[in-house]
Amino acid sequence: MEITRVGSKQSGKGPADWFTGAVRIDPLFDANEARRAVAASVTFEPGARTAWHTHPLGQTLIITAGCGWVQREGGPIHNVFPGDVVWFAPNEKHWHGATATNGMTHIAIQENLNGKVVEWMEQVTDEQYANIL
Repeated sequence: MEITRVGSKQSGKGPADWFTGAVRIDPLFDANEARRAVAASVTFEPGARTAWHTHPLGQTLIITAGCGWVQREGGPIHNVFPGDVVWFAPNEKHWHGATATNGMTHIAIQENLNGKVVEWMEQVTDEQYANIL
């Protein structure tokens, strides 16, 4: 058994290459010899969002606070709320983040495949994001 204490992993600012707006990442756990999943709690201020991206083995989001938006490429925007669980299939291009007026926090879980958990792509533009409203 292993217990990771709250506060034992340092919070970090979401890098501008991966996010638009104010985002805080709180690591929860890393892959190890027996586990290939990694997880973080990610908090988005209103208007903040990820860039478009994919995950080689998919991604699970568990919405824990606020309200947000999620979208896969070519699909509609979906509202998400605390308690909702979102699954993106392997290599499915998508983005997620807060709404324009409310923050959102989710736990993001993805698995490591050959040392990689994510492939970052272009930003969701302000124009694309504004078209949601």
